[in-house]
Amino acid sequence: MRTAAVTLAAGTLALTGCAGGGGGGGGGEGGGDVTLTWWHNGTQGVLKEYWQSVADAFEEENPGVKVEIQVTQNEELQRTKIPNALRSNNPPDLFQQWGGGEMAAQVEAGRLLDISDDVEEELDSIGGKAAGWQFEGQTYGLPYSMGIEGFWYNKAMFEQAGITTPPATMDELNDAVSKLKAAGITPIAVGAADKWPAAHYWYNFALRSCSQETLEQASAEFDFSDPCFEEAGEHLQSFIETEPFQEGFLATSAQQGAGSSAGMLANGQAAMELMGHWNPGVMAGLTESGEGLGENLGWFNFPGVEGGEGDPKAALGGGDGFSCSWQAPPECVDLLKFVVNVENQRAFAETQTGLPVAEGSEDAVTDPTMQTLLEGRDSAPYVQLWLDTTFGPTVGGAMNDAIANMFAGQAQPGDIVKAMTDAAATL
Repeated sequence: MRTAAVTLAAGTLALTGCAGGGGGGGGGEGGGDVTLTWWHNGTQGVLKEYWQSVADAFEEENPGVKVEIQVTQNEELQRTKIPNALRSNNPPDLFQQWGGGEMAAQVEAGRLLDISDDVEEELDSIGGKAAGWQFEGQTYGLPYSMGIEGFWYNKAMFEQAGITTPPATMDELNDAVSKLKAAGITPIAVGAADKWPAAHYWYNFALRSCSQETLEQASAEFDFSDPCFEEAGEHLQSFIETEPFQEGFLATSAQQGAGSSAGMLANGQAAMELMGHWNPGVMAGLTESGEGLGENLGWFNFPGVEGGEGDPKAALGGGDGFSCSWQAPPECVDLLKFVVNVENQRAFAETQTGLPVAEGSEDAVTDPTMQTLLEGRDSAPYVQLWLDTTFGPTVGGAMNDAIANMFAGQAQPGDIVKAMTDAAATL
């Protein structure tokens, strides 16, 4: 993992403007100075340094444009800061965007800039990976990273416990948990205090239990009547009963500090963590060396479930991107295009904090573990977007709350389905 400031490759962007841009960023009429506000979740380490280098390079190529970055921890940014800002009349110009139903709600509220006419070349480069940032045929953001999640693990701990190959089935995962316990090693760390890391276990069991067609129908119609959704909860309940997690997991955060679930894995206090493609970058910032587990870091996809209707090679995933708010000036779209041009996508890949999306940037992924992740993404028969993002804040929030209750021993499999169905009825 690189810890020095990233040297950004020279961009090739020519400013083209943006139809319909507002004036929220500081006014750019008549060629005057413009200040862009940019909110992102790269709070530490190489990713924070990288985004600053992008802003500096953009300013250098565009005299008169100033980029002011504000970084915020992911949970606060997504759940509190951005929603509050979009309800106000003083939103950031460029901000973190996860797409899906969450973005669709922002579009319907009139809070995002339609950038469709300005990003045709970028869409040609990104291809189908941009679908999550589109709504009813229009584009409201662009991804810069698209990845999948799975279990990140400590190879040395696996070897110590006598685990020779990464688990491919639930039986093998349960066996690995037993071996790690016998070796005195905490098998899995989970940041259940933040709810969504716990919820992702149910998401993956749903992906394995439900067919692709069932999941697509559920996202379109909010129909959760298929038995596979309750089966997902039954699988999760059975897994929780094996006690695979660290002591005090209900009070553990996912990414904040060395005592978080990511910090536990990074600092050798647990053998595994189920987490997305960004985890190596997060872990690097939570170790004294700034390198995380280094060569001891491995990855494998969520194991298959016996009898499930889902494809065992399918993946759960999503991406990180940015949108411009409805008041943003034209220069906001120029900055977004600069972020995803091929040169900068290659520089992003070199940070090893995610997987780039622009055509021609893939070979810049050189870390063996990240290459494994890239191969998993590109070989998966389909990638299901995070379910809370897919279903939107109302249904997704109710789902996450119910799953968190199951982790706390206060819910049954049917309670999760009921919570989702009841929330959908309010839409």
